[in-house]
Amino acid sequence: MTLTRESTQRFAEVKSEAAGDARLAYHEAGPDLDKLDQRGRLPLVMLHGGGPGASAWSNFGTALPRFATSFRTLLVDQPGFGGSDKPPVVGNYYRFAADLVVALLDELGLDRVHLLGNSLGGGTAMRLALSHPDRVGRLVLMGPGGLSLNLFHADPTEGVQRLMDFAGDPSRETLRAFISTMVVNQDLVTDELVKERYADATAPGAREAMASMGMSFWNPETAEDGMLWREAHRLRKHTLLTWGREDRVNPVDGAFAALKLIPTASLHVFPNCGHWAQVEAAEEFAEIATAFLARHTEARSPTEQR
Repeated sequence: MTLTRESTQRFAEVKSEAAGDARLAYHEAGPDLDKLDQRGRLPLVMLHGGGPGASAWSNFGTALPRFATSFRTLLVDQPGFGGSDKPPVVGNYYRFAADLVVALLDELGLDRVHLLGNSLGGGTAMRLALSHPDRVGRLVLMGPGGLSLNLFHADPTEGVQRLMDFAGDPSRETLRAFISTMVVNQDLVTDELVKERYADATAPGAREAMASMGMSFWNPETAEDGMLWREAHRLRKHTLLTWGREDRVNPVDGAFAALKLIPTASLHVFPNCGHWAQVEAAEEFAEIATAFLARHTEARSPTEQR
């Protein structure tokens, strides 16, 4: 069966203290529960990045078949994106989104999952693992927000500056300029991709949701909660950090503080690759990530929290 956006899409009504009642959209594919139990593999939740027009499907739709052969895989539209509701962000976005993802796990009866997060989704995954360690097996973090600490590059980075340009001038031209910073191979920045992302980025409520999310990282009262690198030493989950060597959003020098601070972290860097390893290094990324996740067992070392 071909996995399409429509055939895999699901919706769930969830509730968190900060957001209240909300509907989250997600895509689901993979082995049925009986096969999952026989192999003892945890489900995998994938969390997308936060650029204009981002969604679970736009980030991970092409990667879903590769992961769904091994794991029950859920691609979640984070709050404010895709088909999910767009409530105002209360507090820092990472915590706001992580609590809603936990509510989704509760609704679906999933006690523990692996998390794979790209950029903004990496920050949400990290916050979830810190706040709810019992709910997480292993982590794959792709150029993660909040955890990336730019040691040598100026802030804002080129990619973040292009995102800010779109916020000030939401045109197809500024969106194309932003998407161009995601990849090395500019042939991937197609007119169709720009058209699809622009439609989502300008859908009702989308710009307001982006502004609310962005302010949670600029407001001094909430920004500090998003500086996850300050808490990295507390993470006791086996963590695979992945980076594109040519990442212009969260440059690769941002990986080294996390690599040093997380006790069980390892790092894989993809050459000739930008911020979207799941696109530019699709087969290698899936091979490395699935092998890392498949090594998970319920037996834990003394350094890994339950």
